[in-house]
Amino acid sequence: MYNINKIPFLASPLEQFEIIPLLPIELFGLNISLTNASIFLIFSVLLSFFWSSLVIYKNKLVPGNWQSLKEMFYDTTLTLVKDNLGTKGYHYFPFIYTIFSIILYCNLIGMVPYSFTVTSHIAFTFGLALAIYIGINIIGFRAHGIKFFTIFLPKGVPLFIVPLVVAIEFVSYIVKVFTISIRLFANMTSGHTLLKIIAGFVWTMISIGGIFVYLQIIPLVLLLALVGLEIGIALLQAYVFTLLTCIYLNDVLEMH
Repeated sequence: MYNINKIPFLASPLEQFEIIPLLPIELFGLNISLTNASIFLIFSVLLSFFWSSLVIYKNKLVPGNWQSLKEMFYDTTLTLVKDNLGTKGYHYFPFIYTIFSIILYCNLIGMVPYSFTVTSHIAFTFGLALAIYIGINIIGFRAHGIKFFTIFLPKGVPLFIVPLVVAIEFVSYIVKVFTISIRLFANMTSGHTLLKIIAGFVWTMISIGGIFVYLQIIPLVLLLALVGLEIGIALLQAYVFTLLTCIYLNDVLEMH
């Protein structure tokens, strides 16, 4: 009888998200070990800097393929800033573009086999969203002073329902940091889990042999289609995260 447990590829689909300490470091009682997550995050940042530097160094009047791709990402981010923030958003463009680049590289690097998807962990996405959220609120408070708190009270609200409206607006305002982080985390985790399951199914059919070797073409085609879809989702989620950041920033600047 064929022993399915002997297939090494059939590990848990969630095993790919395990954070593994590579260089244990403890400082003042705090665990600041270098993990696979931090390694790939650092690699994503360095790759972003490297590609940007390479495009600038090899800059041409008639752009090549790599320069055109980089300019496309640049124009996409610039369009987001102009459409959602207007000309006042140019001041925040480096901040917005950095967010888009880091998330995009983290998502795409996670598509490489045996790599690690940093954005598949809620700890990272929530930490990033919280840092952005705090920064945006600081910007809003500096721009409007004490009037910034009127963001919780829309104009024209009857006096007798003011407490209820303020409570609802406050909760909905706080929830933003959760929605933006969970959206990215959930999409990347679910997509990579599905890919792992389908890939494991293909490997099982190949290992069993016989007629299953020919039948495995069906899930294999599905797997290739899902890889293409997951790359599209990686691009889309970087775009959506950046778009929501622009919208939230515009809200505190315009006091909608």
